Amino acid sequence: MKKDSFLIFKDDNINLKKTIYILMQIMVICAFIGFIYEEIFYKIDLGYFVKRGSTFGPWIPVYAFGGLFITLLVYRFKKHPLIVLALACLISAIIEYGTGFVFWEFFHTRLWDYNVEIWNYGNINGYICLRSVLLFGFSGLFIIYVLVPILKKIAIKVSEKKFAIVSCTIWGLFMIDVIAYMILK
Repeated sequence: MKKDSFLIFKDDNINLKKTIYILMQIMVICAFIGFIYEEIFYKIDLGYFVKRGSTFGPWIPVYAFGGLFITLLVYRFKKHPLIVLALACLISAIIEYGTGFVFWEFFHTRLWDYNVEIWNYGNINGYICLRSVLLFGFSGLFIIYVLVPILKKIAIKVSEKKFAIVSCTIWGLFMIDVIAYMILK
């Protein structure tokens, strides 16, 4: 397989290293935005703030992987917003249901439960609901049409070394936090 077959941003001639750095940043940014979203949602739902997520820091890993998979699997359809929306909804639903199911069945841990939340229409076993799937679908539009173009512009303008340092630092902090939480909690 040719090296350039892994380039998802071929349209701007962004090399493999910068592609990886962009994907690392997408993961961290999506994890952070997911944390902010959940803080706001649960403030509305419960009336008070609750620290959400399975890390010490302000990020939630499932959003990181959702953002990564949406970018990897959907970016090639960027000329078709309705396809982007539909695929982002589908991918998000699969990730969310799969993650919720696996954590409950294998680790007896319920990371979220839409059975007890507001706006839970279309709830399936408490793992997914219409609100979450649509929100993640529209988040996919944000990733493809706002976040990726901004990160690509930065990647082109900034030296590869600086871009690598920033990307590896924030992604490294995120991964250290995920691993530390798994060990210490």
